Amino acid sequence: MGNINNTIEYINKMATEDPVGFIERTEARYDAILDSVANKVASNGSGHQLILLAGPSSSGKTTSARKIAEKLERMGRKAYSVSMDDFYLNKEDAPKLPDGSKDFESVHSLDIPLIKKTMSDLLSKGEADIPHFDFKISERTDEWSHMTIGKKDIVILEGLHALNPLISDDLPKDSILKIYINVSSRIYDENEKIVLNKRNMRFVRRLVRDFYFRNSSVENTYGMWGQVSKGEDMYLFPLRDTADIKINTIHLYEPCIFKDIALDHLKSVDRLSPFYSDAQRLINSLERFVSIDAKLLPRDSLIVREFIGDFHYDK
Repeated sequence: MGNINNTIEYINKMATEDPVGFIERTEARYDAILDSVANKVASNGSGHQLILLAGPSSSGKTTSARKIAEKLERMGRKAYSVSMDDFYLNKEDAPKLPDGSKDFESVHSLDIPLIKKTMSDLLSKGEADIPHFDFKISERTDEWSHMTIGKKDIVILEGLHALNPLISDDLPKDSILKIYINVSSRIYDENEKIVLNKRNMRFVRRLVRDFYFRNSSVENTYGMWGQVSKGEDMYLFPLRDTADIKINTIHLYEPCIFKDIALDHLKSVDRLSPFYSDAQRLINSLERFVSIDAKLLPRDSLIVREFIGDFHYDK
């Protein structure tokens, strides 16, 4: 993954003195990692290949999968990205937590037999029907997509549970590449104290994304985060070392981009809220960073594509 200077002093120095260069170097690092992955996949000429790409919430799975697909296509290998989210069971069929609420973080909230059949058909027959899940009503729609792939085409299946052996055990192992993706670095200060830990950074990403893309409040994001984190701890993190490749999606400039957006929402958390103390801790951490104007980011950045959108650009 390469060495990075993940101290707040370095980040603030770069954000102040050379924000454009800072962004360019950060983007180049991430791009080089994805180039390496695409080269590894493209060099394997053995017919249909399946990439299983897993990562926790707001790790950058969707954008990384699409960027890898784009790179492979430029190398002459057609690639298709499939989201495991479309294989969720209907709400009434989802497993339940002890309190009776639905457990959407469990691997068993997915239609595992359908995932396995779909991937098997794609690898063996070169075609399969892909479902579509409507999260507004928490049900699978009647509209399915028929996917047809060529002999040397590649399928990228991305989702929280992509590394789970329940998904992959019956699939041909020589056709599978497993990738684990996450924010894998903390940000420290010069005294080696943690300013933002890895889960903090993903929470800030999700807070900002939920606001821009889902019109969701900070309270709502906090309300879901506990169960999301438990699901990651239970179903994903124990499997991360089964991956063939690990990708660190930290973008060192991201606290400088997210700072002002996140602070507005974190400061709205009421003193009586159960999330108030945690919000105050995050406020204290984010206020230490120098701000960078989001308009300086390239539009194909992971941060733009997945978390802030292009709302900051002049239309």
